[in-house]
Amino acid sequence: MKVLLTRRLHDFAVKELRKQYTVEINRKKIPMPKKELLLRIRDKDGLICFPYDIIDSEIIDAAKNLKAISTYSVGYDQIDIKHAAKKGIVVSYTPEVLTRTTADHTIALILALLRRVTEGDRIIRHNKWKTIFGPYDFLGIDLYRKTLGILGMGRIGKEVVKRAKGFEMNVLYYNRHKLSNNEEKELGIRYVSLKKLFEESDIITVHTPYTEETHEIVNLQLFKRMKPTAFLVNTARGKILKEKDLIFALKKKIIAGAALDVFQKEPIDRKHPLARMENVVLTPHIGSSTEETRRKMSEIAVENLILSLSGKNPIYSVNMS
Repeated sequence: MKVLLTRRLHDFAVKELRKQYTVEINRKKIPMPKKELLLRIRDKDGLICFPYDIIDSEIIDAAKNLKAISTYSVGYDQIDIKHAAKKGIVVSYTPEVLTRTTADHTIALILALLRRVTEGDRIIRHNKWKTIFGPYDFLGIDLYRKTLGILGMGRIGKEVVKRAKGFEMNVLYYNRHKLSNNEEKELGIRYVSLKKLFEESDIITVHTPYTEETHEIVNLQLFKRMKPTAFLVNTARGKILKEKDLIFALKKKIIAGAALDVFQKEPIDRKHPLARMENVVLTPHIGSSTEETRRKMSEIAVENLILSLSGKNPIYSVNMS
């Protein structure tokens, strides 16, 4: 069997694949241009892809031998799941392993935003720290006992709750499905409507999956409901936010600031409007980027593919019960 990787994985993971399959790795442009992917996937039995690889119906139809797709990510909105199922292709992903890491990064972004960490770093690097700050200079905001609003109470949302409790935060949440009363009590959280979530929170953090229903669900209507002192954080998917509306809300001081790890189109550069704002913290889609987590993701992505190509259930399946 033949396997295609849209980019290089850890050496130990590739070595494991080579024990059983002929492995072809894209070492050129990332992400793979569609024409290149269409050409190279034709005779492949398995595919390991990444969140930015668009595996649409055209790609799937071009892959005449394809039996399994393993995505190196917790999200799988880049894959046409319905078309893959129609073709009998098993799709797998890598959830859970990155849950804690992404929750950690969320809290890191919140702290960096409220305590103006990146602003302070820039002041020193640009040689602008000319005097010792006094009582009214360069003030941040305490996280202690603030109200945190979580949009999406899945694995990552629940891990964020655990960390927020260390700051004695009041946690509200909105989810497509309300949790049981027992689970809410155990976590110490309260369910509210989407509108109330944005109205009552000091910080909103986004952890909902990207779907047709959540496409640009966070927009100007919701920003206008936020307190002018409130902040927005997103470590989920860029397209959940209407980016133009966020830029407008920040420029007009409708909200106080934002911290983002994901964007509608990636990568972005210093010319992007968000990169020019002092009240914005930006990271380059690194929510799961720790040595331990990324190695584990490679391990699971490879194991998922091997199991699928062997006719067995992968560890984490998207389209198999």
